[in-house]
Amino acid sequence: MTPNEIIGWMGSILFAICALPQSLHTFKTRKVDDLNELFIWLWFLGEVFTFWYIIVDDINNQVYHVPLYFNYLFNILMLFYLIYAKYRYNTVPTALSQLKRRIQK
Repeated sequence: MTPNEIIGWMGSILFAICALPQSLHTFKTRKVDDLNELFIWLWFLGEVFTFWYIIVDDINNQVYHVPLYFNYLFNILMLFYLIYAKYRYNTVPTALSQLKRRIQK
């Protein structure tokens, strides 16, 4: 493994575990009222679109960035849980639920 690959893995691991503290905290406390719904969705969509771009580009160029795959897959899994928790454990109406109520009226 080259020094550049080692740095790539270190960066990917650090970025991948960024969501871990919030996910563990949410899992333990089941409190998500202060977790911003728009932030979670934008983060999730950013991860998905960027991951898609990297995969398509890697396939076209036949160069594979495995550290990035690890980073994005791990973050997407953590974000799936945070989105689930936001709608499962939230005690105040979310922006999406308020919008749904307005549309149904």
